[in-house]
Amino acid sequence: MRRASGISPVSLGTMAAAVAVFIYVLFVKPIVGIADNGDFLRIMTSVGLDYLDPNLSYEDKYFGHFIREFKLVPLGIGGYASTQVPFVILATWLNRLIFSTTVFDMRSMAVVYSVLLLAAFWVMLRYHRAWPLIARIALGLVLVFIFADVGYIGYFNSLFGEPISYVFLLLTVGLALGLSSSEHPTRRLLILFFVCAILLTGSKVQNAPVGVLIALLGLRFLRMRSDGAWCKTVIGFSAFLAVGSLAMYVLAPKQLKEINMYQTVFYGVLKDSPTPEQDLEELGIPQELAVLAGTNFFEETSIPQRDPVMYEKFYDRISHGKIALFYLKHPGRLIAKLEVAAQNGMTIRPYYLGTYEKGEGMSRGAVSAKFDWWSEWKKNVLPNTLWFLIPFCLVYYAVIALERRRAASLGGKIYTETFALVGLIGLISFLIPIIGDGEADLSKHLFLFNVCFDIMFASSVLWIVYRLVRLAGGRTSR
Repeated sequence: MRRASGISPVSLGTMAAAVAVFIYVLFVKPIVGIADNGDFLRIMTSVGLDYLDPNLSYEDKYFGHFIREFKLVPLGIGGYASTQVPFVILATWLNRLIFSTTVFDMRSMAVVYSVLLLAAFWVMLRYHRAWPLIARIALGLVLVFIFADVGYIGYFNSLFGEPISYVFLLLTVGLALGLSSSEHPTRRLLILFFVCAILLTGSKVQNAPVGVLIALLGLRFLRMRSDGAWCKTVIGFSAFLAVGSLAMYVLAPKQLKEINMYQTVFYGVLKDSPTPEQDLEELGIPQELAVLAGTNFFEETSIPQRDPVMYEKFYDRISHGKIALFYLKHPGRLIAKLEVAAQNGMTIRPYYLGTYEKGEGMSRGAVSAKFDWWSEWKKNVLPNTLWFLIPFCLVYYAVIALERRRAASLGGKIYTETFALVGLIGLISFLIPIIGDGEADLSKHLFLFNVCFDIMFASSVLWIVYRLVRLAGGRTSR
């Protein structure tokens, strides 16, 4: 396979277009960001941020408007454990260097994430530079129009953890494709792949199962080289990913587990249930707690969520295993919940959170339409139903099976297996919110599923383009 040297015009054009979109959406007024839903506080202390106005009202802090400027304060002790933390701290250092030593401008955060996303685009382009010209142009268009959509990059001007999951999933996938398509893969590239996988997995507890899946793919690279250093690197990093993923779940804060368990049962299993008392009895929970059916953890209820009674009668008796068994016994109920997830599964951005600064004069909760073609088309045109997703996935995996069978080399097989991995991550990311957090904030909790679906959709389109180009006359030179 011929390798092109240097940076191609297609790559340069793609990167330039992406930078133009970033500037237009994230840095030129009216700047697009995302309002806080309460999640920012769990990371602000750890990274040395506070509100400029200590008397800021609840309405001004949450949901309605994007806050761009924060006060820079000394780093706190403890707080939220996530691979997001070092990148936010990096943004604060950058901010002190180029903007202010006392005031943090959220655009410093956007700079960090934009550079990482550009790196992901570059990796994708670099390891497909032997594709026919038309296919490479299609790849560049897909990267910009789908993966630079405001639904994704709008998160860059925020303290949410979604951008870390986003950029490092793209980097992990791109580097896996690079390793599998290289005739002589380097150990440095292998280490980069695993580091990106670790940063993806460690970004939030919800991603813990992802690390196990990537570790299994990582083991496939064992046979690509036989030297000792290569084998030790693969085995060591794969083991670290798998064990670290398990540790993330086991060591997750008790308070976070309680919140998730409450949401899973009362805002999941019991929400819209015709028999809440019977459901609780089957779960081993006293029927008297049925009065909480349909409530979430953050609202006032007849029995406070932190009441000692709740620990005695609920938190100490329930587990995710019991909930999974309940759904296995009642597949119809599970399908109904998955249909709810599917209805929210095509929505990339959280429309209940405003994207404008208050000073821009937009109505509270207003959402920007800057470069939103893909997210709006996906939300309004693609069927938001389980019965669209199932046949799509079946066809997707049928093509993967076909291409894997055709592959003549180990690298070619791993290349197709990487796309199979994306589908599995998407499936896990689709199921976990229902099993682990009920119907609470589904559109946001399905973020990683959205990324995986878009990779699946984009790769399907590119596969069709590539095959048509090859059928029409083979490779077109640059």
